[in-house]
Amino acid sequence: MIRQFELVELVKAYDKNVDEALLNRAYVFAMKAHGTQIRASGDPYFSHPLEVAGILTAMKLDCNTIATALLHDVVEDTVATVEEIEELFGQKVAELVDGVTKLSKIELQTESERQAENFRKFVLAMSNDIRVLLVKLADRLHNMRTLNYIKKPEKRRRIALETLEIYAPLAERIGMHELKDELEHLAFQHLDPEAMESISARLHYLIEQSPNLEADMVTALQALMTENNIQATINGRIKRPYSIWRKMERQNITFEQLSDVMAFRIMVDDIATCYRVLGIVHQKYPMVPGRFKDYISTPKRNLYRSVHTTVIGPLNHRLEVQIRTHRMHEEAEIGVAAHWQYKQAADKVDGSQYLWVRELLEILDHTTDPEEFLEHTKLAMFQDKVFCFTPKGELVSLPRGSSTVDFAYAVHTEVGDHCVGAKVNGRMVPLRHQLQNGDQVQILTSKGQTPSPRWESFVVTGKARSAIRRYVKQQQISEYSQLGHTLLEKACRRNGLDFSPRVIEEAARVLNLDDAPMLYALVGQGTLTEDEILRAAFPGFREDARAEGLPSVHHDWEAMTDAAIPIKGINKESAVHFAECCHPVRGDRIVGMRIPGKGVEIHTIDCGRLDDFDDRPELWIDLKWQEDESDDAFYAGRLRLEVVNERGALATIAAIVSKGGGNISNLVIPDRDPEFYIMVIDVEVRDVKHLNDISRSLRVSRVISRVDRVIG
Repeated sequence: MIRQFELVELVKAYDKNVDEALLNRAYVFAMKAHGTQIRASGDPYFSHPLEVAGILTAMKLDCNTIATALLHDVVEDTVATVEEIEELFGQKVAELVDGVTKLSKIELQTESERQAENFRKFVLAMSNDIRVLLVKLADRLHNMRTLNYIKKPEKRRRIALETLEIYAPLAERIGMHELKDELEHLAFQHLDPEAMESISARLHYLIEQSPNLEADMVTALQALMTENNIQATINGRIKRPYSIWRKMERQNITFEQLSDVMAFRIMVDDIATCYRVLGIVHQKYPMVPGRFKDYISTPKRNLYRSVHTTVIGPLNHRLEVQIRTHRMHEEAEIGVAAHWQYKQAADKVDGSQYLWVRELLEILDHTTDPEEFLEHTKLAMFQDKVFCFTPKGELVSLPRGSSTVDFAYAVHTEVGDHCVGAKVNGRMVPLRHQLQNGDQVQILTSKGQTPSPRWESFVVTGKARSAIRRYVKQQQISEYSQLGHTLLEKACRRNGLDFSPRVIEEAARVLNLDDAPMLYALVGQGTLTEDEILRAAFPGFREDARAEGLPSVHHDWEAMTDAAIPIKGINKESAVHFAECCHPVRGDRIVGMRIPGKGVEIHTIDCGRLDDFDDRPELWIDLKWQEDESDDAFYAGRLRLEVVNERGALATIAAIVSKGGGNISNLVIPDRDPEFYIMVIDVEVRDVKHLNDISRSLRVSRVISRVDRVIG
């Protein structure tokens, strides 16, 4: 273990203003607090915070951060409190320790909930002070180095997976590539030991085949630089197994097809020399087309800068060459820690200054469910990138596979919400169009546009998905609330009872609900019935209803005229939505069926599924089509056709539907024989008369022997 004076000397080596008293107090306090606690490895528990502090001294971090490393587990694992830490070590250290400390296991029940809520708390703390992240990463690194001492395989796998999905990408986001590589390497050992062993064996074989390749290439590059009067530091490295495995998986290639198993770094004094070195290297060694990346002119999102190129080196080996300045190299190795200025640290620790942290905070604002936030965060963190440009030339970094909707939300949430179309490189494309590196994207917006639930099926960024889900949930709650209000008002009128805000507030109080809007939403959603609300608001309601002979719910088809449900804009996520069994269209006689937790389904009155609900009268809701001549929506009616099996039959059907003003939105052939095909088609029409007109036109066609509407 690092001794007390050794730790102070390590910090004093790079910080002449070291607060020795603070470090000594933290050392002694943590050692006494952890006392006789033992780690899974059998070592004293205090060895762990000491190692974490040692990792952070290598990053040359300030005294408050080192003290936090020593104290980071005392609140979670001992009787010490945050208040005690603040009293002894000051407010800043207490805030940092609290930010790293996990929530109590008593507060949350399941492991997934606990993980999600802990990460939510961690992101908030990190946004206030980025040093929370640095301590957490050092903590995770030491835990991963000793993970093999944990006996339970499932626990080792869970920790390794969490490291790979959350902490390694976080390290990459702040530019700490060495730390990220080690975290990935250690996690890979536990998640896929067979793949790890296989790739390690191949790397060992490659080195045996060309044992002097690395040294010879470094010597050759050094001679080339000297020949051109360039002062440069050059080193080579073999890529880690996880990086190789991930590239093989992503590009679906074999180990032999990899072009950059070995990489060489050339470090010079300034940017101009970087580009001069690039020209010299390309003159000497043939360049591999498509393998050049300039991260100096367009830095990565974590501000990583370097020029990458792949060349054909000695013995026809493909070798990656990275060219950067010495400062760029330091930033690439330890990232944000390389920017630390101790005298000005207090002005530079706010994590929200980092764009990706602000995006995580936006996702946090849009998401109330901790587990959903964790899912969106993984989407935001753990993906390869494509770089696109706005029409003004501003760079936007997105995960690979992103659509134009993802781009719109990356620009601004308002742009995403009102996105109606997109142009990529001057050409109109669908919203689901996947973007490629270098695309210039122009988003078209309209104030009347709102996020579509369909977008969620193709967006890949956490920010876009959380914004879409938030809007859909808000719309659902609003629609459920409006529906619940209508249903309760109707139920009161039907039973001769007074409907007023006071009555609803009383019912909400009796049912322990927050307010009237929540009550309305639960009724509209089907979680609560009108009768339950009336019983809460009017004690003895049932007895009164029976005495007066008033029905609570009915489905008298001739009497369904007192409730109008607007049909415009209906979709699967709406409070009131079409059933998929009978495909109602405007003009059909309809009834509503309340499905608890899913709102109201609209059925035709002759739908066979309604027979299943004959003994559940409380689920029936009387509906009718809203009188709205301006309704220009289309509805999908389903038809079953018996079609003569001959050439051109399908073209004939499409022509008849098109001529009739309809559109075929779906087609299935469930049965066929040499003479006849059975086709089921969904036809978009304005109303039931429109559907009947198209059906008549189909019946008179020579290639169609029978047409029936599918209901139920």
